[in-house]
Amino acid sequence: MIKNKTNKIITLIASIFLLAGCALPGLGGGFGTETIKIAGLGTTESQILSSMVQQLIEEETDYNVELISNLGTAVVGHHALLNGDADVLVPAYTGTDIVAIFGESASYDADETMEYLQERFANEFDQKYYDTMGFENTYAFMVTEELAQEKNLEKVSDLKDIAGDLRAGFDQTWLIREGDGYPAFQEAYEFSFGETYPMQIGLVYDAVASGDMDIVLGYSTDGRILSNNLVVLEDDLGFFPPYEGSVRATDEILESNPELDALFERLVGQIDTELMQQLNFEADDNLLEPSVVAQQFLEENNYFREEQP
Repeated sequence: MIKNKTNKIITLIASIFLLAGCALPGLGGGFGTETIKIAGLGTTESQILSSMVQQLIEEETDYNVELISNLGTAVVGHHALLNGDADVLVPAYTGTDIVAIFGESASYDADETMEYLQERFANEFDQKYYDTMGFENTYAFMVTEELAQEKNLEKVSDLKDIAGDLRAGFDQTWLIREGDGYPAFQEAYEFSFGETYPMQIGLVYDAVASGDMDIVLGYSTDGRILSNNLVVLEDDLGFFPPYEGSVRATDEILESNPELDALFERLVGQIDTELMQQLNFEADDNLLEPSVVAQQFLEENNYFREEQP
């Protein structure tokens, strides 16, 4: 009797281990589902986009998703992928990666930069660099609506005749940075501003809106552009390198979970700069949680499925 019970227990244990080794469709094997680890920066923009990728995966698969947010820099995110601490980085910025990861000057051609990075990351790091989601978070000059209308300002070249009379607030590092900083800007556009003030970039939007500055340099997708009714001037000479936002994922996670590739491809070209501004505005000005902003956007677009409602 005891022997029969023992045999039954052994058989049960063996069955459990056998099932544990079998992967069911849509699952990562074992008792639980696959966990996809997504790394992102601490910015509002990164929190929205990483939440968007998280919710897209969870809506369309049985995988769990772990968000690793508030990383300090793109380099930290890069090493998280290399070390296996993360599987996906959202967003990766082309201009940042070419400078911070490879120590090179960014090209001023967006397509050329993207192709270069896609090849380098594939060959050297076994990672897929997806085509841009459609927006660039690059430096941008901005003024109030009143000044833009009064002086008929639409592009940076329109500033040439009045630049000497303007008070300009800039990120303090941009004033001295080589390549795409103020010294090179003066050569490219052939004019200088009357007075320049080094500032923390987070303060420039209020400074120009309040009249403390006449023109400032901010980020092109910042929600505070909408909050303060600012006008972004077109960089008509293409001075600033492209900072296109993309998804970057390891080959390992894509090979073991091939359905992820099609999900990430859904986001390509879906968010232009103005829309990214609006999404950031919803979080920063309307105080919606970034995850809520992401959820609303995905639901409004039916998760970018081929069959739209």
